[in-house]
Amino acid sequence: MITTSGLTKTYRAHRSHGPEVTALDGVDLHVREGEVFGVIGQSGAGKSSLIRCINLLERPTAGTVTVDGQDLTALVGRGRRASRALREARSRIGMVFQHFNLLSSRTVRDNVELPLEILGMSGRDRSRKALDLLDLVGLADKADAHPAQLSGGQKQRVGIARALAGDPKVLLSDEATSALDPETTRSILQLLRDLNRQLGLTVLLITHEMDVVKSICDSAALMERGRVVESGTVGELLATPGSALASALFPVGGEATGTDRTVVDVTFRGESATQPVVSRLARTYNIDISILGAAVDTVGGRQIGRMRIELPGRYEDNVVPVGFLREQGLQVDVVTEQDRQPVPVEEGAHK
Repeated sequence: MITTSGLTKTYRAHRSHGPEVTALDGVDLHVREGEVFGVIGQSGAGKSSLIRCINLLERPTAGTVTVDGQDLTALVGRGRRASRALREARSRIGMVFQHFNLLSSRTVRDNVELPLEILGMSGRDRSRKALDLLDLVGLADKADAHPAQLSGGQKQRVGIARALAGDPKVLLSDEATSALDPETTRSILQLLRDLNRQLGLTVLLITHEMDVVKSICDSAALMERGRVVESGTVGELLATPGSALASALFPVGGEATGTDRTVVDVTFRGESATQPVVSRLARTYNIDISILGAAVDTVGGRQIGRMRIELPGRYEDNVVPVGFLREQGLQVDVVTEQDRQPVPVEEGAHK
């Protein structure tokens, strides 16, 4: 649904005389139709530049942006003003902003009607559609209120209703929950997930919060210094040895208590997350197992967890126990003594 290829954006630091600053450096990204995709990274990683280039609010310096099979970068035109074709394409892309961007002089219903006015819809049809959208986001009773009378979460719900006015296939969210308290954040994220399922929306979220990715994302990408350094489904990332995103989503720590110990990271997904695998391992091979760290959470409705355990003896003494864990359908990564980074266990190593 959304594909960027070689997407690059540079700025001049001080108007036309300063050095160039590269915000995006050849970003390749693919978001599948109907999924919730999270782009995560620290401040300055290029996340906001990416989302603004995807809907061409910022014109890329190089590269292409394709949304629903249409190359938006081919619609830019020569002048600074967006071409008619680009404006039409943008109408099918909803945008939710961090600070709501509501007009204080307008009622809630009038704020939702604004993009419909721009599209030339008649007053009666605008009003009917705005009320339907407000009902969809749970604010039907606030239609005649003004933004100043709303809480932060309610304002963001109005922003979401407004973003849906043009019946978009894609919804872009730029840090939409970062200004909200944790409870309100959870309700807004649940709303976005519900809309994704009910309307078949493809949702692209920009965030710096790992909890957002955990809560609703099917796939994710990690950005650093204008580049995508990791990308994939959450399940794929968790199964990737040494994945920085997996480690950040489910951080586990702990050092070996001696040189004659084997430390492994075990990733549990789905039904395996509730099975007593570690205790079964201890009973089967009559070994003492130490749990050095663990993290368990629910991602996309499935329980996922990671555990760092210590086995007595060096790795060559633990090939069979490690193989037992793999036979239970678990991802098992041996933590090397040199750098404490997980490395994959080779297939068949226990045979």
